[in-house]
Amino acid sequence: MLKPLGDRVIIEAQEAKEETVGGIVLANNAKEKPQTGKVVAVGNGRVLDNGQTVAPEVKKGDEVVYDRYSGTSVDYDGQKYLVLKESDILAVVE
Repeated sequence: MLKPLGDRVIIEAQEAKEETVGGIVLANNAKEKPQTGKVVAVGNGRVLDNGQTVAPEVKKGDEVVYDRYSGTSVDYDGQKYLVLKESDILAVVE
């Protein structure tokens, strides 16, 4: 598995919906980019200027909402993941 460094988080993004509420099937280019996903790995945390490490606020298994155009897409073992900074995560879904 991938292990993120520093304040990075690896997320398994949820797939965009194929249909609208009315049942219309959307083309690939008309789908909105997903903003929610499940955290699959978390780095050690952000390092401050004084050398202290701040522990991450999210943990493995959390469902999160993140900035729409943040992070980097990565393919690993046939699975697509998103690697982003913890600061790009907007909320944890409870």
